[in-house]
Amino acid sequence: MDKTKPFKISKLKVWEAYKRVRANKGAPGIDEESIQQFEENLKDHLYKIWNRLSSGSYFPPPVKAVEIPKKSGGTRVLGVPTVSDRIAQMVVKLYLEPLVEPYFHPDSMDTDQENLRLMLLK
Repeated sequence: MDKTKPFKISKLKVWEAYKRVRANKGAPGIDEESIQQFEENLKDHLYKIWNRLSSGSYFPPPVKAVEIPKKSGGTRVLGVPTVSDRIAQMVVKLYLEPLVEPYFHPDSMDTDQENLRLMLLK
């Protein structure tokens, strides 16, 4: 790893984050770039994410505001990040989650964990 980078971000972690974001699919963000379009220049895009995260110069772009209907009527605004930003967020999650997870109460579950638990009980 380059000694000039203040943050140790593994390129493999960026690759893992990309694979997870790709599996989640998702809509394009404010830049209207789909995952398929992102993949046309995949190596350069992932390098840029890694370089900016590891140098501390990453700055997220604005999110796309999309109104979605609420079950109770009306709408709420959902912020849709760009593909690049979703990957950057996933990299951070992959590093932080193992560090903070031990501090949560065993009965405290996020939605994904709760859904998994319910599926296993069926």
